[in-house]
Amino acid sequence: MDSSTNSLDDVSADGSTDFPDRSSSMEVRLQAQEDEITLLKSSLADALRRIRMHDQLLPLLKQQLIAVNPSAARVLNQVCYSDGFTSGRKLSSSSANDGIYHAATAARVRRNSEKLANPERQRKRLDKKAASSANLLTRSPSLESRAKELIASAGSPGSRRGTYSQEQSIKMFIRGRPITMYVPSNIQNYDNLKMELPSERLELDWVYGYRGRDCRANLFFLPSGEAVYFIACVIVLYHIKNRMQRHYRKHTDSVRCLAVHPDNVRVASGQTAGVDKDGKPMQACVHIWDSTTLVTLQQIGLGTFQRGVGMGSLAFSIADSGTFLCVIDDSNEHILSVWDCTKGTKHAEIKTTNEAVFDVDFNPSDSNNIITCGKSHVYFWTLSAGQFTKKQGIFGKYKKPKFIHCFVFSLTGDVLTGDSEGNILPWVKSAADTKTLGKGAKETYQIVRPIKAHEGSVFTLCILKCGALLSGGGKDRKIIRWSADLAPERECEIPEKFGAVRTVAVVDDEGLLVGTTRNAILRGSFSDGFVAIVQGHLDEMWGLATHPSQNIFLSCSHDRQVCLWNTEEHNLDWCITLEEYGLCADFCPSGSVVSVGLSTGRWVVLDLVTKEVISEFIDGNEQLSVMRYSPDGRFLAVGSHDNFIYIYSVTESGRRYSRFGRCNGHSSFITHLDWSKDSCYIVSNSGDYEILYWDIAGGCKLLRNRFESKDREWASFTCVLGFHVIGVWLEGSDGTDINALCRSHNERVVAVADDFCKVHLFQYPCPKPKAPSYKYEGHGSHVTNVCFTHNDSHLLSIGGKDTCILQWKMTRGGVGESRETLASASSTSTSSPEPPAS
Repeated sequence: MDSSTNSLDDVSADGSTDFPDRSSSMEVRLQAQEDEITLLKSSLADALRRIRMHDQLLPLLKQQLIAVNPSAARVLNQVCYSDGFTSGRKLSSSSANDGIYHAATAARVRRNSEKLANPERQRKRLDKKAASSANLLTRSPSLESRAKELIASAGSPGSRRGTYSQEQSIKMFIRGRPITMYVPSNIQNYDNLKMELPSERLELDWVYGYRGRDCRANLFFLPSGEAVYFIACVIVLYHIKNRMQRHYRKHTDSVRCLAVHPDNVRVASGQTAGVDKDGKPMQACVHIWDSTTLVTLQQIGLGTFQRGVGMGSLAFSIADSGTFLCVIDDSNEHILSVWDCTKGTKHAEIKTTNEAVFDVDFNPSDSNNIITCGKSHVYFWTLSAGQFTKKQGIFGKYKKPKFIHCFVFSLTGDVLTGDSEGNILPWVKSAADTKTLGKGAKETYQIVRPIKAHEGSVFTLCILKCGALLSGGGKDRKIIRWSADLAPERECEIPEKFGAVRTVAVVDDEGLLVGTTRNAILRGSFSDGFVAIVQGHLDEMWGLATHPSQNIFLSCSHDRQVCLWNTEEHNLDWCITLEEYGLCADFCPSGSVVSVGLSTGRWVVLDLVTKEVISEFIDGNEQLSVMRYSPDGRFLAVGSHDNFIYIYSVTESGRRYSRFGRCNGHSSFITHLDWSKDSCYIVSNSGDYEILYWDIAGGCKLLRNRFESKDREWASFTCVLGFHVIGVWLEGSDGTDINALCRSHNERVVAVADDFCKVHLFQYPCPKPKAPSYKYEGHGSHVTNVCFTHNDSHLLSIGGKDTCILQWKMTRGGVGESRETLASASSTSTSSPEPPAS
């Protein structure tokens, strides 16, 4: 208990230290090196695979050709040697031919051996080839068709063109590696295919989650009956009584702070600066917007705030009815600036400190006085003629706390701070101490008497209209009400599963809203206790699955939680905690159980009603990346990072499992897989951009001739590499830009989750490059997964680090969401921005 709470204190306190930039750059370099290693491994594996294919193919062709036309073997040798890597075997109909081609064969073998010995040179050659190509794709006939064309042209000139059109293929390059995909038979003229925008659109319907783990002062209650808070790039206005959401979505990166204007209508929100997909820093600003109409009224400081706006670093002035706004940016110096809200101009600025800053506010009776607090400091600022002067709070004989988390002004004008020692410290302005400080000493701010309020940190303070004070604790999870003279009156403790108290908002005389460090919002009172009205995950999410017949879905995260959500009620049905964290999941077609793949190679089967683990298995010792049931429910495929796909027979509606076989052939970890509609075949993708096909019913055999699978129908389409989804990839993609995709059940559209916080909606199929799409913003981190509900009424998307789940409503036709359209109060969910077509 102690260690977990202390870790929460550390997270909240040290969230704005100086290390993120350096660590993130090191992570980028490490990822680039890992990508290079993966590419080199895949190049070598590809070479060996092609050698094996030649070894198996050429003797067969040789026998057939010699039987029909002995001179054709000479032509076939040409085909083999012109295709790149070769096994070095000779094809001829006589020993004389062996002598003729012996020298050429030896030379080619020597060159190919040099290529294998120097994979870096081979990689550069492939990269150069890809870069010089005008398009992402290259049309080419398959190896077999090339052989047939040359043979046919040797025997009967004029027949080559027809063979080419029947067995054409598309070659796509990712990081210089060619990926061959065969054109289905029902496409007669690939060049004449037209890619159009999908007829369906997406509208943001619901946002699951709240950012309380590392943010503060980010929950308010408006007179409209709405709680306003944020997660990822979305600011949510949740009408508690009517259980409806509205969304402000003008921010381009993660929101980090909120402030409500004294008129209780206007809201200011600040974001992090972030970077674009090329790694270049983006410009951050503060938005001032109308909470009734969701219309942006002012953009403050575009490009001024280095790295964005700090957490809890916004405040409106009160004495002059909100004329000014103070902002602290996230730079190393934590620059404090004051802005004229009506003109949008900067009034003054100053560097505050190199230490973390947690809170800022105006004196409610004098807009020229501002207070900031943070790591080991409380500063009292006075603004005069556009210049700041600073006075530091003097702790004197009292222990100086490591962190000052929050402060408020009492009705008498005194300042009350809450710190990491669990104390509430009252500060007063005292006369100059000329005895100690000498002649000319100035007045100072000192502590009157410390009050031990909580065990652990005091994370929030809230002053009531009657003068009473509310304090929220970290380690003890208590909310305490104090009288105006700081005598404790009432207290309550929130349930342990929700974490520590992060912030408190007053609803009415009795009711409170409480934001917690475990990303939950609670509603209740001292007498009635508290219940959760908003819940979310705590850490990075990857696992997502929708039920085959009900409006529910499951998510799993690095926080080891597995959560079942209801898309109609917009709430959490249940949540359990496993020993290891989950990375993937899938519902059995029977709908009674769900399988969850974990980080250690273990996977479990959960009963949806009892939430109990009814089966448990281990496959390898590396993380599992995909779980997929066959359409008929007879098999379960488990994709692992050990390069294998494990196949299990399933009986008793998903309650009994037995190992059926193992698919062995990938040279890198499994990323995605799908079953055919007849439940007999699997197509899979891997980390080195392979597309392989498997005959499961025939004994988990690898299908060497991929051409035979070009017309096979797939029950689902989640593989990011395939002919039908070529158009979702941009030129220059490195293979990791797309994390997941999902085809709708009606096979009309495909949704894509990318690495740049976007969700895309494409027409399905989209087999040509530069296919148009609708692009939707809202996530503040890489989008890790997307999934349609069973009836295609909604799409669900999950963010990685933003711990956010977005539920999108599928609409047909119309203009969709618009930036200019005012939010309608009668709508269940309304949002501000328009999704641009890309």
